[in-house]
Parts: sequence; structure tokens; C-alpha cells
Amino acid sequence: MPMRDVDDRIVQAARRDVFAGRLSRREFMRLMSALGLSAGAAALAACGGAATPAPTSAPTVEGPATAAPTGATATLRVATEIPVQLDPALASSDAEILILHSIYDYLVDINARNEIVPRLAREWQVSDDGLTYTLRLVEGATFHDGSPLTAADVVWTFNRLRDPGLQLPTADLYTGVAAVEADGDGTVVFTLSQPNPFFLYDLSDNRALVLKAETADAATSFNGSGPFKVVEYRPENRITLVANEAYFVPDKPGVTNLELIFFADQAAAVDALRGGQVDIAMRMPTPLFETLRREPGLTAVQVPTNGFDLVRLRSDREPGNKPEVIQALKLATDRQAIFETVTLGLGAVGRDSPIGPLFAAYYSEETPIPPRDPARARELLTQAGYPNGLKLDLHVPDSGDRPDLAVVLKEQWAEAGIDVNVIVEPESVYYGENGWLEVNLGITGWASRPVPQFYLDVMLVTGAKWNESRFSDAEFDELAATAGSTFDEAERVAAYREIQRILIERGPIIVPYFFAALGAIRNGFEGFELRPFPGRTDLAAIRAVR
Repeated sequence: MPMRDVDDRIVQAARRDVFAGRLSRREFMRLMSALGLSAGAAALAACGGAATPAPTSAPTVEGPATAAPTGATATLRVATEIPVQLDPALASSDAEILILHSIYDYLVDINARNEIVPRLAREWQVSDDGLTYTLRLVEGATFHDGSPLTAADVVWTFNRLRDPGLQLPTADLYTGVAAVEADGDGTVVFTLSQPNPFFLYDLSDNRALVLKAETADAATSFNGSGPFKVVEYRPENRITLVANEAYFVPDKPGVTNLELIFFADQAAAVDALRGGQVDIAMRMPTPLFETLRREPGLTAVQVPTNGFDLVRLRSDREPGNKPEVIQALKLATDRQAIFETVTLGLGAVGRDSPIGPLFAAYYSEETPIPPRDPARARELLTQAGYPNGLKLDLHVPDSGDRPDLAVVLKEQWAEAGIDVNVIVEPESVYYGENGWLEVNLGITGWASRPVPQFYLDVMLVTGAKWNESRFSDAEFDELAATAGSTFDEAERVAAYREIQRILIERGPIIVPYFFAALGAIRNGFEGFELRPFPGRTDLAAIRAVR
């Protein structure tokens, strides 16, 4: 029986998963069974070619939702990774944000269309000079301990987030805030030192969850104002929550009980979804997602995002301090082939910049990506002092499609004389101390954000907190400052286009693709709207259908 092109790509990706240690043989056989293939047929099919699918351009939901009876005490069970840090100011992973924003609230939020919407702030005004933001709070919001949420709590939270002495990751984000003040109990006033057209988006940053003033144990107290209250937290396997009956948003939450169940392995989480042990899974390798599209009783969802996997070489020490080396890596990389085989065509091809095609007003293809040329890459390595090639350790977290990407890069770069030793690490290890910010060569997953300025400010300008490549370029810094402060849209567009040119020509980074957010939910629920950053998915909006 002939295979379809998509099945061909699934098999190829799954075989790389096995090679990289991502999939067990048992999971591989389950995948083959779902495709209607024998292992032998799969091995033969993997030698074939694959068609090029069109990039995802809109959210896609597959499979019908069917009603299921439920009682008044419905429970929603969500599979997620093991959280490491539950102080909102330090959280970073999807798992951590998913937990925290079910417990706490943002001042303003972002909906699935990247629009700013009210949350604790019901309305706001901006002064004509763009320097003063006045936000009025909702009435009736209380913390889980029963105390009222006031402007003083918001002021304390943001002063903590921007305090340089605390060395929190948010300090850089809020350097432009000159003062945060309360005007009575129900109004907060932010004064900026310079205009910031994206400031409301900054207020909705993943870590900007409002705490009660003077909270001393932010990682363990869980005293939020959000839709769910913590009942029990077992760090080894789950966190159990119950509906906040005093929540200020009408009709939320939609279920009485919420269980976030931790899995160290994404394949195991998908197994649990198939087996009925959980109701939702939101992060998984693309090949596993493809199997869920045909799984009875499940609805599979994919959403285009601005998120990307970043391949970067540190530029402040050898060999990355030699421009010829990064150019060799770029010339040895076939981005289109990576897009087709690693993401199976879900998402979009990258162009070595975090400004992707979903940022339609700012995305540009004016600067061409040089065609792949392994022979020229070898010449550049020789010029850099590596006539016999280059050996590199490539560190990669064990999440999503990143191990698959590492295996494909190893194959492609070998043709240019670049010998890569792939080191797959648990995500918690890779992003831990002495991890991703220290290694010479790594693959980092950067989650979707609603505006491109975030990426420039935290990962690419000189001295940024998360500048993992140690990129430092005066022209780039000046353009990033302009783009992040001007209210002249034409000036911002021009700056972003020049930024893309610089990164393509001399940035020590490769962005091979923008990935899609992938998830699936068991039938019997409604209101599930997967967000581009899955951790911001609103679990309180989900309800069991009768």
C-alpha cells in the first residue's frame, strides 16, 4: 500500500527521534501502527522523498468535538512538564507559566489574537507624550486568603520586578519605568523615562503576575487572585487546584477541579492522553502530534506562532569569535529541508531573525539568504584556521522537535567538515545554572511573543540578560533602540528591516523555522483555545459539556 507524503515525513522524523533517544522502540511501533505500516515498510519508506507542504497560516482544529455528560464537580486534567521555579518573577517554561497564571492574574492580558485585553486593569489611558499610563483596577478582586487586591499590591509587584538589586530577569524589561505609584486603592500610574509604544505588552509579560504586597515566599505561598486556588502541591508529580468561587470574572472558571499532572517525557504525556489519564496535552514532538490527528475521541489543534528554535554560537570566544565560522555554519544549513523534515511543514521557514512572517508589518525578505554551499563553508573554515574541519559539542534540550533539529544539523554540517557531537539534556538541565547561557553551541526554544521588540531587548542587544550568543553590534543596538521607542510606524518598519539584514549578514544565530503550537484535548470539553505560547492558554475558560 503506497504511503502518503505526510506519512513519509512522519516516518523520517520518527526514525531520527529513535536515533536521538527521543522515542522508544515501543513508541515507534505504535506510531507505525497508527499509520497502518509495518516496521519494515517504514524503513523502506524512510528512504523516499517528501513533498513540500504549505506553511500554516491560520489556527487549525481537526476532529469533531462530541458532548459527554458531566456532573457539577467536573475535573480537568492537564499534562505538563515538571516545573522547576514557581516564583512568578523567575518562571520561564510553559509548565511554570501555565500553573502560575491559573493561580494569579495579570494587570492586562493578551488574547489568542495578540491583542491587549483587560484583566485586573479594567481600563487605561495614555498621556499625549506617551510617558504616563494610568490604569484603573477592577472592583472586587481578592486574594485567595480573602484580602482585597489594591493598587498597593500592583505597585509592590512591579517595583520588585524592576529592582536591579534583585537581579530578576524582568529588570531589563522595565528599565524604562521611572516610577510606579498608587492613586488611591483603585488606580495605578506608571511613569516612563522615555516613550515605549509596546509598554502595555510589557505589562502583560509572562512574569508580570500580581502578588500580594510584601510576599516573602513567592515560590511557595500561591496566594493569588486568579481563577483557581492550590489545594496540594506535590513537586514530584502534580499540583491540585480548586475553583476560586470569589473570582471576579463572571462564568470562570468552567470546572470545579483542576489537576496539572507532571510528565518528564512528552511521549509519556501523549500516552496518558491516549489512555484517558489526562484530558489535555499541549507540548509534543511533531511526529506524535501527527498520530493524534487520527486518534478517536480527541481533537487535535495547531496554531501558527512567532516562536522559533534558535541555533546560536557564542561570539565572545573561540571558535565563534571568528566571523568566518558562523558564516560557515549558515552556508552549511539547508533551512527549507529542515522545515520539511523536522516540523513536517507546520509553521514557517526561518530567515535567521526572530522577526517572522506573522509579524506581517515588519517581516521582510529584502535581504536574501545565501544558498546552501558546503564547499564554500569548508573554505571559510580554512580561512578561520580550521583546515581540517571543526569539532563542536551541540547542546540541546529534550523538548519539542529540538533533538530532531540537532540530528539534521549534524548530518548537514558534516558535509562542510563540521563534526558535531549532539548532547541531548533534560530541559530543566539545559535551562538551569551553567546551562544554555554558558555553552558554546546550543539550540534554544524561544516561545511566541506578541511583538518582535521583546526578542531584541532580551536576547540580542549588547548586554541583554539572555543574550546567549553574546552578540554585540553598535549599529544593531541603535536600530533596536529606535524601533522600541519611536511612535513613527514608518521609522519602526525601516529599523526592523535593517535589523533583519544585519542578523542575516553577520548575526551569530540561525533561525531555521518558526514552529506551530501543538495540542490535543479529549472530547467532552469546550472553550479550549490553544495560545501561541501554550503556557498562556486560559484553562479557566474550559468547561465540560453536558
